Amino acid sequence: MIGPIFQREIATLPRRGRHFVNRVVFALMLFAIICTTWLLLAGIQPVQNPGDLARFGVLIFQLIAPFQLIVLLFMAALAGTIAVSHEKDKQTLILLLMTSLSNVEMVLGKIGAGLLASMNAFLASLPIVFSVVLLGGVSIEQVFACSWVTFCALIASATLGATIAFWREKTFQSITVTMLIIALWLAVCEVIATGKVSFVSSSVAKLVSPLRAIVDVTQPIASENVLPFWVPGGNAFLSGLVFLAIALGLTLLSIRMLRVWNPSRERRGGNAESEEPEVDTVKSNLPASSLPDNANQPRQVKAWKVRAPRRVWNNPVLWREMRTWAYGRKVLLIRVAYLAFGLMVAFGVRQFVLNGLATQESTFQEELVPTTVSLLAPFFVLSLIVINALAVNSITNERDGGALDLLLVTEISPREFLFGKICGVLYVTKEMVIMPLLLCVYLWAQSALTTENLIFTVITLIVMDLFVAMLGIHCGMIYAQSRAAIGTSLGTVFFLFLGVATCMLIMLMFRGSFGRQLPPFLIIILGGGIGLYLALGSRNPSPAITISSFMLPFLTYFAITSFILRDQELAVFSVVSLSYAFATAAMMIPALSEFDFAFGGSRTSDEE
Repeated sequence: MIGPIFQREIATLPRRGRHFVNRVVFALMLFAIICTTWLLLAGIQPVQNPGDLARFGVLIFQLIAPFQLIVLLFMAALAGTIAVSHEKDKQTLILLLMTSLSNVEMVLGKIGAGLLASMNAFLASLPIVFSVVLLGGVSIEQVFACSWVTFCALIASATLGATIAFWREKTFQSITVTMLIIALWLAVCEVIATGKVSFVSSSVAKLVSPLRAIVDVTQPIASENVLPFWVPGGNAFLSGLVFLAIALGLTLLSIRMLRVWNPSRERRGGNAESEEPEVDTVKSNLPASSLPDNANQPRQVKAWKVRAPRRVWNNPVLWREMRTWAYGRKVLLIRVAYLAFGLMVAFGVRQFVLNGLATQESTFQEELVPTTVSLLAPFFVLSLIVINALAVNSITNERDGGALDLLLVTEISPREFLFGKICGVLYVTKEMVIMPLLLCVYLWAQSALTTENLIFTVITLIVMDLFVAMLGIHCGMIYAQSRAAIGTSLGTVFFLFLGVATCMLIMLMFRGSFGRQLPPFLIIILGGGIGLYLALGSRNPSPAITISSFMLPFLTYFAITSFILRDQELAVFSVVSLSYAFATAAMMIPALSEFDFAFGGSRTSDEE
């Protein structure tokens, strides 16, 4: 084994019910996508010969392979980050550093702990992925190459998350920096794939980008191999080696810098100058010749720096969020990285505008979404994930630091606490709120967006910002353990938008009457409703949360179909804004009225 940390994790993991639920749910998710797509195919055209099944097999493989990669990449990065950040939040990492554990055992143990959950889901999904071969159109070599790339990318993602968590002190910083690095990694590789970078060949993208490598593997006609023909897997094998090399380099960096990064300066405290020995005490025991030159001078007593007290606002929670470094000074690094990523997106949008692609009329027959939307949508989703991460950490940090108990016995009202947290989160992440709005205004100024659609988009983005902020606070309040709260909150946001993207891709593959597509999609709609209810309403049930949990997937499906049918912007805006505003209110009202927090006494066996 690789150490007692990993031994404990692998021994206690099967005792949790979530261990078995996660792998079953992920496998059922893939199977539900296959069943939904098959029902759409059978409802649109008759399946008469093996060729129809083979074409269906290719479509399914091109759909579930990237879906599996993106989900596992997110799960591994989040699990690797939380595995280390949980120890820092509980202040137990310092205790581990004081034991006889070596750096290798600690780093490999935490990376292995983060890999267990995602690797569990990966192994559970392999039978579903390999069953696609039975349909035809996909070779067993393609499935093996896809699994190899996914496996190696999963290891690299978990290692990256653990390395960032070892480096950074705050959980929010670790999660956000990890997500930004992964997003920047994929974005740069997409730019390379377009051939716009003159000094780098476009074929390099499928070797260093897991998404491009999967897309290359799923093609019916294989691309030219960089390695000799006798190497199994071709380009996919080399891509996997690149990801393993990245994971190895990050692991060695963590092992080397573990005790340099930890404990951080924020944890060390104290003043080295205050530990100097008093000269008068030493002088009485030593001869005069051995005393320093300044020994006969009077000793100067160093006092703490005293400053005038700062005036606190009537809402101390909001004052702390906005006027102090509640989430660490390194949050400036996150802002700079996000702005750099936003400038890259803005440059891409500008290129589309200059080339006339932004103002080009697009139809359903030509493409599913406009060119600029395909570039802006991932950026908007990243902004919402960062806001949600800060919101859930604003509650879990208070609980882990022991400050939540003190806040609850003060005179702070539920209204002051809740609105203080929401406004404080939106203030700290103001770049994530304003940057998407500015990009929309730029498109409007370039006549790529009408005034009506600009108003609809701005209002919808503001509603979604409030929704993800309230979702994070709601999960932080109802889950007693930080790992469960962060995983549930971020997972809900991630799967919500990933489900939307998957539904749109399935509709693009089978263009037909949307009335006939509703029955097959009921499987995904029902599954999404159950998942939302278990995540949001099972621990703190209310009629409003139950209604919003089961209605959101259906209303989202209606909004997708209205968007694809074109010229129904008002219907899309009304459905999305009203449904998510209602869900926000459904989570906010119980928080204001009951003001109930989950503490250690309410933990379930899965959270221990």
